[in-house]
Amino acid sequence: MATKALSRELPTSPPESKQPARSVVPLQIDHPKAAAVANRQAMAVVDLGGQYCHLIARRLREIGVWPVIFPSSVHRNVLAGFGGVILSGGPQSVYDKASPSIDGVLSLPVPVLGVCYGHQLLAHELGAQVQPGSEEYGISQLDISDADILFEGTAPHQTVWMSHADVVFSVPETATVLAKTERCEVAAFADHRHKLYGVQFHPEVSHTEFGKQILENFAIKICGLQRDHDKTDRIGHLIEQIKFQAGKRSVFFLVSGGVDSTVAFTLCARALPPKQLLGVYVDTGLMRKGETDELRASLEHFGVGARLKIRDESTRFLRELEGCIDPEQKRRIIGRVFLDVQSQAMREYDIDEDHWLLGQGTIYPDTIESGGRTGSAALIKTHHNRCDEVRELLDAGLVIEPLAEFYKDEVRKIGEDLGLASAITKRWPFPGPGLAIRCLCTDADVRGHWPKLVELPTEFSGYQALSIPLRSVGVQGDGRTYRDIVALQGKLDYPTLQRISSYLCNVGKVHNRVIFRLSGERDFSHFEVLPNKSLTEERLSLLRDADFIARKEMTARELTDSVWQFPVVLIPLSAGNGETIVLRPVNSEDGMTANFARLNADVLADIAGQIQSLAGVDAVFLDISDKPPATIEWE
Repeated sequence: MATKALSRELPTSPPESKQPARSVVPLQIDHPKAAAVANRQAMAVVDLGGQYCHLIARRLREIGVWPVIFPSSVHRNVLAGFGGVILSGGPQSVYDKASPSIDGVLSLPVPVLGVCYGHQLLAHELGAQVQPGSEEYGISQLDISDADILFEGTAPHQTVWMSHADVVFSVPETATVLAKTERCEVAAFADHRHKLYGVQFHPEVSHTEFGKQILENFAIKICGLQRDHDKTDRIGHLIEQIKFQAGKRSVFFLVSGGVDSTVAFTLCARALPPKQLLGVYVDTGLMRKGETDELRASLEHFGVGARLKIRDESTRFLRELEGCIDPEQKRRIIGRVFLDVQSQAMREYDIDEDHWLLGQGTIYPDTIESGGRTGSAALIKTHHNRCDEVRELLDAGLVIEPLAEFYKDEVRKIGEDLGLASAITKRWPFPGPGLAIRCLCTDADVRGHWPKLVELPTEFSGYQALSIPLRSVGVQGDGRTYRDIVALQGKLDYPTLQRISSYLCNVGKVHNRVIFRLSGERDFSHFEVLPNKSLTEERLSLLRDADFIARKEMTARELTDSVWQFPVVLIPLSAGNGETIVLRPVNSEDGMTANFARLNADVLADIAGQIQSLAGVDAVFLDISDKPPATIEWE
């Protein structure tokens, strides 16, 4: 029985990737035209391990082009049967011995577009020079030098999204440089003889100004694919898929209270009879203020509350997390304890362990950040629904995840189509591990590691920067980073802060996140990192109160729709008496990339002032980092 494996001892340190390589299933395989097109009207997308590979497929669907994702091991003859090929980004260098490549890519009879690592791979195969260069993460300005068909209909100067360390320094005679940025002389090229195109930036992310147009130009104008505007009943399709996968088995659903798990649970409630579905909401003690009561009221109003059991397991979670410092281990412990609770609940609710499935609200960003489906993507952070025990259940075919191919904005739309209240569908995302990953911890080793002033270029005079030996998780060059943060003080001028933040995260390999001081009277020289800070009820209560103030003020001002997510973080940074709160409002479309939100100065001052008045708060900062180089959550 797979459930017996859930009680085994948790490893003390996570492996780089324990996820087995599973075959990639073509997206929407049941599409009515899938067999008829013989792939000639479809686009092959090759997964080279990039964080945004699946996002390329999504953009193609939006354009009306049929995408199929393949691993890098796909045979050349398979790719040759498609109308075009797109090579995704990836975390490795073309010079790494284990880096992915595509045999015979230069001789494919169809056009090929390389993105980021794919761009470097094509250039390298052509004999171009690829070298480690100036790191470039986040927003950059692209200057078009050759208005090739790839950039038709776009501006000569445009905003693009970068995430790379290596760069293409030259191209062979057969190729033409199409564009550059300040840090990258070959940001795009075309080799018409071989029908090869490369872009160093990511056209698939929403922050690239003309990204969708560039992909459309490649798919429609270069590859000659035709648009397919057929619309299908997405809700009906998902319900039939759930019925088919569940069969006569029961579905035991762990509901976190967030958008994803609530929508997925509601889909299952629509698809399955009451006797086949049971949901359990676990109060972990890591939730926001009032969260349990809000969820109960919402689901009872919608009519599925009777299928949901609520369990208070806060004591168990806090006991298991006691003394845990490492963010990866936090996530793994939480995932394991969730499944321990599941096993116990199944026994108490008399569920037949031989005829059940575990239901989860996993969405695609959870999967890709946890290492992807093929194991080729870098591990950014192990989501609680991708811990080792859940992976074992996945391999055994005992997990049902109706939303696993969708992004957050698509999940919101599915929830709306189901008739869920906007209080659920429009609420800010909240991670399954809850406040545990918004409460940074330290051990005794931080003693003696003092914050240090960082010298800024003269153009940023008037600002002071302090490097703080507190690390947060980031994503740079499609790979995970775990680096120090930088604190700033000066004038709240967003354009300047954006430039300083980009500068600090792009120079060297020391930082991946920058915060700006909003309140607190003491000078930077008084700040120190506190040792031996763990997850305690006292610290969680302080964080819960600070989070409640931010949500209350944003709601009162009717500003909740102005930001996509608003984490509030507690960090053990002291100016003498307490700790520091960091506000992290961001805007995003799908969670794969994000900009820090530019809230009105008066709003920030009001929120920071109220939080500053809480006993135990020394200062309040604003996180002014994009994703990349930082992740949205700190851990």
